[in-house]
Amino acid sequence: MNNRGCRIILWRHGQTAWNLERRFQGTTDIELTDTGVAQARRAARLLASLKPDAIVASDLKRAAATAAELAAITGLDVTHDEGLRETYAGAWQGLTHDEIIATHGEQYAAWKRGEPVRRGGGELETEVADRAAPVVLAHAEKLPDNGTLVVASHGGTIRTTIGRLLGLEPHHWEGLGGLSNCCWSVLGQGARGWRLLEHNAGTLPEPVLGDDD
Repeated sequence: MNNRGCRIILWRHGQTAWNLERRFQGTTDIELTDTGVAQARRAARLLASLKPDAIVASDLKRAAATAAELAAITGLDVTHDEGLRETYAGAWQGLTHDEIIATHGEQYAAWKRGEPVRRGGGELETEVADRAAPVVLAHAEKLPDNGTLVVASHGGTIRTTIGRLLGLEPHHWEGLGGLSNCCWSVLGQGARGWRLLEHNAGTLPEPVLGDDD
């Protein structure tokens, strides 16, 4: 990047009913709960104080609605990109955590060991990074010096994107803990590339409940 001192804020969407049920969402288009909307509004007030220059979001309703709260405060437009959607997980989508373990136990265990697994016949984590990271970088390239980009997306997609931008081997991406609903991580430019400055910032009282658990 030619511009300097830029920040990327990767912001997970607010709470959904499926989060509460520990039900794997993936690319299923689930809306925010009333609590999720309130979380987004609270987080948006905090993020607005960082004076973002641009907002890009997944086109799935839960992320788009989260981004809309920040847009309402800042007056910025939101660019929606399907490349920022959550991991497509085929047969896992719609199942609870317990149901996944009961019906796909070996696959779940292999995934947790860090093996490349197409959960439910869906995407590999590296494939998610392949589509999401370039979207983030393309928007970051447009920032002014010391600019800030906010990316409203999903827990699994954010984790793989952070791992890719930091240059971590995929096996180590699990070392990045999950994001709570409407919390965010911050990447900043260092001398040798992107650095993780904050992780799971803005933590709310609710526990981490996400597709990447």
